[in-house]
Amino acid sequence: MSRIAEAILRDGTKLPYVVTDNPPSGTMKHTYFSPDKSYVVQFFNDADMGRNMYTRDRISAIIGKYNPTVPEEKGGAKGNTKKLAEYFSGLFCWPVEIVVAPEFGIVCPAYPQNYFFDENSANVSGLNLKGKDKKSRWFTSSVRKYLNNAEFGNFKSMLKISILLARAVRRMHSAGLAHSDLSGNNVLIDPKTGGCVVIDIDSLVVPGIYPPEVAGTKGYIAPEVVDSAKYPYGDKRRCQPCIETDLHSMAVLIYEYLFKRHPLEGKMRFPQFEAEEEDNLLMGKYALFIENPDDTRNRPDDLIIKVSDFGEYVEKLCLQAFVDGLHDPKKRPTAMDWERGLIKTWEMLYPCENRECGAEWFILYDEKNPVCPYCHSRIKSRQIVKFLFKKEINGRKGQWVQYGETVVYDKMPLYAWHVYSDIFDDEKADRDEIAYIVKNNDKWFLVNKKANGMRSEDGRIIPIGESVLLKNGDFFRISENNNGSLIEVSIRQG
Repeated sequence: MSRIAEAILRDGTKLPYVVTDNPPSGTMKHTYFSPDKSYVVQFFNDADMGRNMYTRDRISAIIGKYNPTVPEEKGGAKGNTKKLAEYFSGLFCWPVEIVVAPEFGIVCPAYPQNYFFDENSANVSGLNLKGKDKKSRWFTSSVRKYLNNAEFGNFKSMLKISILLARAVRRMHSAGLAHSDLSGNNVLIDPKTGGCVVIDIDSLVVPGIYPPEVAGTKGYIAPEVVDSAKYPYGDKRRCQPCIETDLHSMAVLIYEYLFKRHPLEGKMRFPQFEAEEEDNLLMGKYALFIENPDDTRNRPDDLIIKVSDFGEYVEKLCLQAFVDGLHDPKKRPTAMDWERGLIKTWEMLYPCENRECGAEWFILYDEKNPVCPYCHSRIKSRQIVKFLFKKEINGRKGQWVQYGETVVYDKMPLYAWHVYSDIFDDEKADRDEIAYIVKNNDKWFLVNKKANGMRSEDGRIIPIGESVLLKNGDFFRISENNNGSLIEVSIRQG
């Protein structure tokens, strides 16, 4: 039986919420929805937290001066504009207020509807997933077999989720914050749309100011934290969650998104130890990357898709995270490293031409062997087209240096970061389509959608709505602005 109750905020405002007999509950909080389900009221399981001034001050700071989902002018993070606040509101479920009665708690916006399973999400009779959160583990662990195939999206959507997670973590870390419990439970994803949202923000760590309250979730805790958990709290030898441990947790999640497996769960075992101690060794002191190129003891026998199948950037990041940085936190790639490397990988995406391929997309990093690693289909096109982006060297007019590239496919859109050398594909970038690619009778055309000053190889202006034929070795500019990129066309016969 449900009933309406009221939560009282710090300023005396009263918010209604629906009390139910069995509210969703986690290790730290239990949750009630508002009548219109636009927000949730969460009460802490430990009633003493409300009497702890440290906890109240920390959550007040998280809601206020550290909040990337609120503009600075309204009390949010420093330098945060309305546009940035709106963007990051889609990546975080950030607390917005403190509840002081009837219990201590917080108010958070509700997740968008696409982060809840519906009545058609399960593929097993009798399994009712309707209304359950789309936690990452549903899509990356063995329980994925219970989901309808329509829930899985494709490789492109999982790569997008990986980029967004890296961006969200980069935003937290740039403010000096650590999540402390990034895991398959605290990041919700929607592979159908390529969306993700980081939740359980109220446990954020501010190094040197607000220490961690949780150690993390099994499977995502950094090896140094697992290995030092034997020491008591307060012992200097005990490692605590921080930005460096977040980097391990984030890397595990990204690896799971891309490969549907855990990077440390292989065939290595220590049968002489009890199960719990064995788990601690496998995730702690003796943790070993299943794709470690120099030590194959933990490599599964059925490893088919490998880090090398996704190009140099993914391979380098994974080896840096799980070989160089696995037991040396200072060597782990940062969230920005992941964001930039994954975006460069995104520019090598290519649609698989096999309609039965479940991945639908793959990374075309090897022009000499353009084969989808999922279904092993070779692209039928006789041409592989790439754009090589060049920018003018400062102070050296007419001298250009390459700074990026992208693989071209039919109907591919071009955005500001393809056109202007000083724009990066991040939260600040304009996402309006400027031009697009069309393939017709084995010929490739660039269509001008809204670029002023777009010119062909021979210097002819290409008006909006018209196109230019792409030929191997051509050089042209989409924009005449000083920051406009010089694009070289490369067409390789496959």
